[in-house]
Amino acid sequence: MALAKRDREFRLAKVSYVDFKSIEMDRVMTRFFERLEHNGFPSRLRDKRELTVEHFVDELVESSEMFVGFAQQRDVVERWVETHLMDIVNRGKRTQAVAGPRPLHGFTYRFRNPNHSRDYGAAQQLYEMLAHARSGPAAIEHLKAFFFEGFDRVTKKVDEQAIIDIETATLLHFLSQRLDAADTNEKRESYAPLCRGAAELMADDVLRLLFYRRFMPRSVMVEYLKILLAFHLGVYHLRLLKLLPAIYRSHGAGTCCDNGTCALTPGKAMDAASMCPYSIGVLVDLTGRPEAPIARLAERSADGYYRRIAVFTKSYFAAKKLDEFSEHLHRLGKLSIQANKYVTVAGLFALLSPTYSDQRDSFFAQRLAGLMEDISDVDTGVDPEIAAVAGMGLPAFDTYIESLMALRGNFHRKYLTECFDTLLLKNRPGALLAQGRTRNAPRRFTFDSRLLEVLLQIAVLRPGGNQGYHTGDMRIDELLRHLQIRYGIYVDQLPPNEGFSEASIGDRQALRENRSAFIDRLREVGFYRDLSDAYVTQAVIPRYRISAEDTEAA
Repeated sequence: MALAKRDREFRLAKVSYVDFKSIEMDRVMTRFFERLEHNGFPSRLRDKRELTVEHFVDELVESSEMFVGFAQQRDVVERWVETHLMDIVNRGKRTQAVAGPRPLHGFTYRFRNPNHSRDYGAAQQLYEMLAHARSGPAAIEHLKAFFFEGFDRVTKKVDEQAIIDIETATLLHFLSQRLDAADTNEKRESYAPLCRGAAELMADDVLRLLFYRRFMPRSVMVEYLKILLAFHLGVYHLRLLKLLPAIYRSHGAGTCCDNGTCALTPGKAMDAASMCPYSIGVLVDLTGRPEAPIARLAERSADGYYRRIAVFTKSYFAAKKLDEFSEHLHRLGKLSIQANKYVTVAGLFALLSPTYSDQRDSFFAQRLAGLMEDISDVDTGVDPEIAAVAGMGLPAFDTYIESLMALRGNFHRKYLTECFDTLLLKNRPGALLAQGRTRNAPRRFTFDSRLLEVLLQIAVLRPGGNQGYHTGDMRIDELLRHLQIRYGIYVDQLPPNEGFSEASIGDRQALRENRSAFIDRLREVGFYRDLSDAYVTQAVIPRYRISAEDTEAA
């Protein structure tokens, strides 16, 4: 028999809003815009008709006074709309459909087709991370100002004076035809991120990157922001692979996130000795050659994190079921929860203490009995694996969790793996992960040029000056240290505490080759200066020179 719903339920927003499935960042950005517009709430479309490419093309052709010459070149316009403006699901197949416009402007969310534009909670995760960071409200306001540019919020009309690109101008033309409202039927679900330092870091990076909005084309900035937010979303969940099991093992005691000593806080002195104990350390391959020695090391680095998914799944199940237990205790009046408060993840795991042993054994013994009844077969009885778990003599809670893992563990690991692949943009522009096209090819951490470019733009910024920031050169060793401490990205060293033994002679040679490939990549993206063979003259240079004395964009 099938499991009951209460046994199947897995998602717990206190850990992550993401419903672990394959995620497309264009659709995440589209749904993120609606939360920006409605202060964290989703939107409710008033017009439920499904839009197609033909709908958009018809409107452009009919608006001949604004889009001159489009009617005479309908086939060209249709190809342009489909390839440049629209996010298409199942592209090229018979089931092809429009998910929505590409996320070029904030109001593109009004033209989404909800059935094809699912973000699986990733947009809410981004918004709540920003909302709970100290500099997050400022980052949210800057994002709104950038993405909703060209729209006058006083007159509620398109600002004809705004200088925007043709794609954005085309999308703004449709604004008056597609209205929406904030969906406030339910209370906004808002929990502090499990790793607050990661949220602070993301907000700081967003503010720094948006500083360049006056210096680069809008379309470039949109792509930069999409890559940056995907990067932080992926890295945050890599961190959870370490953090959640650690909180589970300690029964919620003594995490640095709870005592205000987070080592990730932007602005703190960068010191490897004081790094967060749950910091990630990923070794990235810069050579781009799967047969290179460094690729083997990068594969070991990626494999170490993907192997953590099984333990993470068990910890996640435990947190979810303890959350249900906390609600049970609250209903009985045995657990006090203040108004507008909630039991944190650390508080949930604290329910494993001896204080609640009697209530816990009673609650989960009933759950376990119901589970056994649901999965028992009249002819064959209980599955041998579940029977073996039940015969181990574990407490009711542990038996229940182990049984759920036996029944649902592989299912969730599969979807978690797919989710991490997409969060890390595997084999896509901005990727932190690569995998060969052959069956069962190993994954390896990589450092795509577009992601490198985004992080370099942030790295060369210095606080201070007439505009708030100014740019400056960095030595190569300074940049490598910056990437290690700020993001956990290692190029020429094996990451500590990640399962690597002391580097062998072959490892050291591979790391030196990776460093050379890194410098070549810097040269390719235009951030490298080498005046001579002297080590101190090898530096990373800003693409946009902004001095501390500048008062306006050049």
